[in-house]
Amino acid sequence: GSPSAADVVLEIRGLSVDYGLGVDAVHAVVECDLTLRRGQVMGLAGESGSGKSTLSMAALRLLRHPALITKGEVLFHSKPSNRSDGGRTLDLLRASDGQLRAVRWNEISVVLQSALNALNPVITIGAQFDDLLKVHRRDLSAAERRSRAVELLELVGMTGDRLRSFPHELSGGMRQRAMIGMALALDPQLMILDEPTTALDVVTQREILEELMELRDRLGFAALFITHDLSLLVELAD
Repeated sequence: GSPSAADVVLEIRGLSVDYGLGVDAVHAVVECDLTLRRGQVMGLAGESGSGKSTLSMAALRLLRHPALITKGEVLFHSKPSNRSDGGRTLDLLRASDGQLRAVRWNEISVVLQSALNALNPVITIGAQFDDLLKVHRRDLSAAERRSRAVELLELVGMTGDRLRSFPHELSGGMRQRAMIGMALALDPQLMILDEPTTALDVVTQREILEELMELRDRLGFAALFITHDLSLLVELAD
């Protein structure tokens, strides 16, 4: 049957983002509309500098000065079964910092192009998983957090002993896998994948993307997949 409104997880309406002010402003995103449904992979393609990342970062309110959201709405529809509060809709552009913090990682997670910059270089992978779980899953004991971290690494094709490694001891592909594992840690409903494998060789890239798609089928998250590689997009996107 046709998908109902209840299937929608993310709606972007009329989103516009400028860099700078006044006559010199660069209009990076102009009146963008997107509707992403649960469990779907939506592809967003465009060459470098076309505003793809600006769009996704604006949606999550992660843009830095001089970027400015000039208008629009970004509606995130949370799934009732995920939390006890019933389904709810949050306009991410008008949400409070507290509301945003509650949604990021928990319900919406992001995997960026360069995991090396996203991972903390001075603490082990295990400590980073532990920190994330400690903050967001307070009911877990230290042993439970550890076993969840092992489970997540195995989910992305790594072994639990990698928890003892520092980021620089891992290959680019492994760091990216670790990042994806962290992004999946809290069972998000939506993942934003911004050129998640661009820096890697083609074989590793394909392996990781195939795994991501298997995980999507198994775990049922929706994904906004951003890339400049059209051939990948044709394969992955619904």
